[in-house]
Amino acid sequence: MKGTIFKGAGVAIITPFTEAGIHFEELGRIIEDQIANGTDAIVITGTTGESAAMSDEEHRAAIKYAVEKVGKRVPVIAGTGSNETSYAIELSRYAESVGADALLVVTPYYNKCTQNGLIRHYTMIADSVEIPLILYDVPSRTGVSIKVPTYVELAKHPRITAVKEANGDLSSILRLRHACGENLDVYSGNDDQIVPILSLGGKGVISVLSNVAPKDTHVICQLYFEGKIEAASKLQIDYADLIDALFCEVNPIPVKTAMNLMGYAAGPLRMPLTEMEPAHLEQLKSAMRNHGLLKQ
Repeated sequence: MKGTIFKGAGVAIITPFTEAGIHFEELGRIIEDQIANGTDAIVITGTTGESAAMSDEEHRAAIKYAVEKVGKRVPVIAGTGSNETSYAIELSRYAESVGADALLVVTPYYNKCTQNGLIRHYTMIADSVEIPLILYDVPSRTGVSIKVPTYVELAKHPRITAVKEANGDLSSILRLRHACGENLDVYSGNDDQIVPILSLGGKGVISVLSNVAPKDTHVICQLYFEGKIEAASKLQIDYADLIDALFCEVNPIPVKTAMNLMGYAAGPLRMPLTEMEPAHLEQLKSAMRNHGLLKQ
């Protein structure tokens, strides 16, 4: 049986920037605050971390810094996906070499591929490293969905251990769980589906919400694991307004704005991401006030 990388709430952590590059000191502060508030894993250089807008040098530096800063206190999962297989392999090998505990690998985007292409792509990456892979299914961004028979085939690989499922389709996730059983762990990729996916045997969430509410996102999972289903569900429901606000514009625009409002030096968004529309900004501020995250 394959090992589980983590149980609970992994934060899809933002990358704080200055005009000159990554603000490493602030990234370290955010990592420390996350660990202090119970976050179960740090996921660096994912979508929320604006990896698509990073140079290769920045991408590698962020992974290395996170691994060193965390110091094995919780798992560090490095986003190393690409729409070009050889680059994904190169970046995955680098992440392993600097001590990442696992990899998060998104489906190839833009050029897309067939299901057979997905099998070959992921198998080649998994064959190139000795650490586990989390598949990342997010068709709203990539235009590619991983189908259940493809999951079944990929789950045969000893290092393909989990999937971050952000397709929003609970029926599909039910069928994935039925087909793969314990051969493939499932993490929610959507903060509004943490408890529903836990109820289908999920292991937790890779979360945007955790950036601003790390303790409660962890507690949602912990309550569920302790059998306190009603309390977990209530906390999930209580956060519906903030979750909606964090996704009222494309991620990570709202969450990075929220982090700046909370006093973190999250810095600017990288183009083509732009500042929030005024009405959406007010929605975000209102939800943050409701949860005690914004005083003014």
